[in-house]
Amino acid sequence: MGVPTVREEQAIRRLTDRLVESFTDTYPVERVETVVGAARSRFDGHPVREFVPILVERIARRELEAAPSSAEDGTVFSVAESAPSTAQSGAGRLRNTDLRQSIGAVFAGKRTAALSIAAAAIVAAIVVTIAVRQTDSPAITGPVAQSPATLHGVVGSEKIAFFSDPKVVEALARNGVKIEVDPAGSRQIATSVDLSKYDFAFPSSGPAAERIQRARNITAKYTPFSSPMAIATFQPIADLLTAAGVVRPGPVATFDMARYLELARTDTQWDFLPGNTAYPVRKNIVVSTTDPRSSNSAAMYLAIASYVANDNTIVQGPAAEQAVLSSVSKLFARQGYTENSSEGPFKEYLSAGMGPTPLVLIYEAQFVEAAARGQVKPGMVLTYPSPTVLSKHTLVPLNAEGDRIGRLLSTDPQLQRLAAEHGFRTGDTAPFAKVTADNHVPVPADLIDVIETPTYDTLEHLLDSVTQTYN
Repeated sequence: MGVPTVREEQAIRRLTDRLVESFTDTYPVERVETVVGAARSRFDGHPVREFVPILVERIARRELEAAPSSAEDGTVFSVAESAPSTAQSGAGRLRNTDLRQSIGAVFAGKRTAALSIAAAAIVAAIVVTIAVRQTDSPAITGPVAQSPATLHGVVGSEKIAFFSDPKVVEALARNGVKIEVDPAGSRQIATSVDLSKYDFAFPSSGPAAERIQRARNITAKYTPFSSPMAIATFQPIADLLTAAGVVRPGPVATFDMARYLELARTDTQWDFLPGNTAYPVRKNIVVSTTDPRSSNSAAMYLAIASYVANDNTIVQGPAAEQAVLSSVSKLFARQGYTENSSEGPFKEYLSAGMGPTPLVLIYEAQFVEAAARGQVKPGMVLTYPSPTVLSKHTLVPLNAEGDRIGRLLSTDPQLQRLAAEHGFRTGDTAPFAKVTADNHVPVPADLIDVIETPTYDTLEHLLDSVTQTYN
């Protein structure tokens, strides 16, 4: 069975962009993408892929150029021009002249000594197969009518909205896939979830993915998108912490972790801050996180805090682990109850205001996505820990179908654009920049003050030590 290559994916993306530009006044982008996807699906299973983008563009352009109300009877001939057969009506049909023109265009651009009679026979066989398929199938009027394969994954909760998006569902269906996902904390995915019933696992960081890979002896992985850790707060809180030397305002506000650890070490409460009339409560200044025993975002927070507590050095070895343990454990033990996934505390931030959650550790993507949905209210502020870490959402395929999903999410142009709409950073920076600009979210274009996490083993040791303080 033919497998599309990266070169083919790039060619399909370019031809789609050309068609979108050509028909921008006639059809919405989604219609053009649907037509391209339908045309491409006709070549599923063909081992020879070299001419697929050329033929796909000609098929799609023919359909888009046809007036929506002027469907014609299409007559399909074999390449040998044997007796014709009449296909069903529809502007999406390939007529005999279309087939010959498509083949002619291919050969016109490929007339070299390398194009042998055998190659011509292969192209002819592809077109004959298209003709046979068309006599048995209805005209294209939307997404290809087929039953997509249903695959199952377990994902970090912050990606549930992405997989539930109807546009994502449609894009996957055009590629013959339906995905059903279950949410779980990333560390839960790596440690306690039964992965035998899933096709892929999609935690929110490299360390969690590495644990899965080690446990199941898997080398493959994909990182379709990423998101730095951030801290969501409110303007009155940001003003208080600016005066206390924690928040540094600017085009993109930063949160000084070293100064914050000083306040935590001295058990500073909110009502201790001078001139505090905005939030004079008798509780410690604490950033709300998820449960480090189950969630990746808390593990990333631990990576940041341990780095700062270790004199701005990545923790390595038992001595360094013990040296930072008392400082970092306090950041979690004082929170009381914590949730298993990042969705919970961020929802409380959006709905309950600064009373219960004046400072919340989140993924940048969550804030950007909420802004795009109109859920970010005036006075809500996004800050970036200094330093921060980049959470690399890493998909681990558990079988061949899971590997297909990893490749699809990493290479499909529409899925990458949709990921940006949900706040994720992808390899192409332009879609994310547009989403943040359109929704007035101040984010750093280039992440500079970013550190690496400790090694897998060190981070596990730190998490286990912090977990013991809960007991």
